[in-house]
Amino acid sequence: MFGMDCHTHTSVSYDATATAGGLCRRAISLGLEALAITEHVELNRWYSQGYYGAVARNKYEKFNNCEVMEKAMKQNTSVKDSYGNRLHIISGVELGQPNADFGLADSIIQDNRLDYVIASLHELHGKEDFYSLDYKKESADNLIKRYFEELLLICEWGKFDVLGHMTYPLRYIQGEAGINIDLSVYEEQINACMKALVDSNCGLEVNTSGLRQKYGQTFPTLEYLKLYRELGGEMVTIGSDAHCAEDVGAGMEKAISLVKEAGFSYLCYFLEREPVYVPIP
Repeated sequence: MFGMDCHTHTSVSYDATATAGGLCRRAISLGLEALAITEHVELNRWYSQGYYGAVARNKYEKFNNCEVMEKAMKQNTSVKDSYGNRLHIISGVELGQPNADFGLADSIIQDNRLDYVIASLHELHGKEDFYSLDYKKESADNLIKRYFEELLLICEWGKFDVLGHMTYPLRYIQGEAGINIDLSVYEEQINACMKALVDSNCGLEVNTSGLRQKYGQTFPTLEYLKLYRELGGEMVTIGSDAHCAEDVGAGMEKAISLVKEAGFSYLCYFLEREPVYVPIP
């Protein structure tokens, strides 16, 4: 298989089961050139539960993400030593909700063990993860509007490498709850996010997890890849968002096809926070 997988998780993340070695062995068996291990580090739960005076609202709300970050960096360093002669192993992090504390985010991404930073928005301020929301009680349109408002703040901050799974809420609003969303209603907001992404010299991820879920599409879809390119975007990564070794590389052929159709001739991955461009055959 040509390519790379720039978004994977091990059991260091709260919702994954894979081991780092298992991810690497799977990537090698597929003939991938590069693999990024990008554990969840949620900025709005970086410190202890007591620090925030908060109560976990569901089983996935884990605090002390500072400990997750340290464990992830140690694991990534170790796995580079074990498998780095057969595979470009990218020490990454999926930084959730960096808008919760941009100053803290600034300090975290200075870690010299990091090759790669994905910025993600899994939940809105004051809300649970989109995974946990009850869409019979929520206004889907209001949630999407707020999603792009907060996403714009992240894109304008722009100190990450790649924006992860843009349109993530559709995984649950449309895929699970069956509520159809017309994104053209939010065209102005989406354009502002994409322009800020390009102005910040940040990349866009094609996340294939939706292909394995009820949603049935990538995050984002082709039209937004095209928009990113039309606005001057150049850096595109592809990631399976694998939480088990079996899903490494899943959907890569589809992602590559979309990237080519959008007009890109290169994919990229990151080493030492710098893009490495790989021509698409």
